[in-house]
Amino acid sequence: MLRSLTRTATSVVNRIVNPHGLTDENELRSAVAGKTVLVTGASFGLGAATARMLAQAGAKVLLAARTAERLELIVEEVTAAGGKAYAYPANLADPVAAEALAGTILAEHGHVDILVNNAGKSIRRSVDLQYDRFHDFERTIGINYLGPVRLLLALLPSMRARGRGHIVNVSTLGVRVPPGPRWGAYQASKGAYDTWLRSITPEIQPDGVTVSTLYMGLIYTRMSAPTPIMRQLPGLRSGEAAELVARAIAKRPRTIEPWWLGPAELGSVVLRKPVDWGLSMLYRNSTDTSSANGNSRFTELTSRAGGSR
Repeated sequence: MLRSLTRTATSVVNRIVNPHGLTDENELRSAVAGKTVLVTGASFGLGAATARMLAQAGAKVLLAARTAERLELIVEEVTAAGGKAYAYPANLADPVAAEALAGTILAEHGHVDILVNNAGKSIRRSVDLQYDRFHDFERTIGINYLGPVRLLLALLPSMRARGRGHIVNVSTLGVRVPPGPRWGAYQASKGAYDTWLRSITPEIQPDGVTVSTLYMGLIYTRMSAPTPIMRQLPGLRSGEAAELVARAIAKRPRTIEPWWLGPAELGSVVLRKPVDWGLSMLYRNSTDTSSANGNSRFTELTSRAGGSR
């Protein structure tokens, strides 16, 4: 009962601090009906919820993720509801696989109207536990940066040639404000893609390709589950977060973010020393999770959850 009340209160708070959910379903249908939409990280959580919502609005949805069985289940659900969906199992952490995925999709569907870059891998681990874990950085940079870059490089020529296309990037608040301790590998990889995408946006916009970046806070998914403190913090359910993706597609804003992110970003610069002190205290008064310390059960869950939100 207490958990239920907490979740309800959290949902209300989220609607106040980030009231950007989709309010007009007809507007979404107008934006995506008959369009080809590629959603990465579509096997669970936000990706799966987004795929279902877009298919219901009339889009032809292409689902990409590592877990073929899960993708097929979602395709069956969408098809049973009268929608159109196609599964494309792929390990997007591998740039070669990402390029091959794009080639297959272009060969079978001709083009992609909208790309929802949602696949991601999260790692929360102290640096003193990473001295012999360089693969933490290789894995996060692969799925959060290099893979998405290769995928988009393969899709951009056809978008620019057709004079239209839309890219929705599911990013994180941590690339705009000082990230908390233990999130270094994750935030660095997310920040790399965010910076690259912002850099190329002025180059591709004149050709009709628009970009929307969602600076997301916490979403309650399998990816956040191994970190116990996450379950107590205000966050969004997958369906609520999918509404933000839908709004990005329908409205095509440059960014979607909580109203307080801009002031927080400025404050982190103006109040740099107090912020640094606060983050140091946060580190000293918190610990690494069972997953970060190598507990096999949580490590397995984290690994399986790493490809989708």
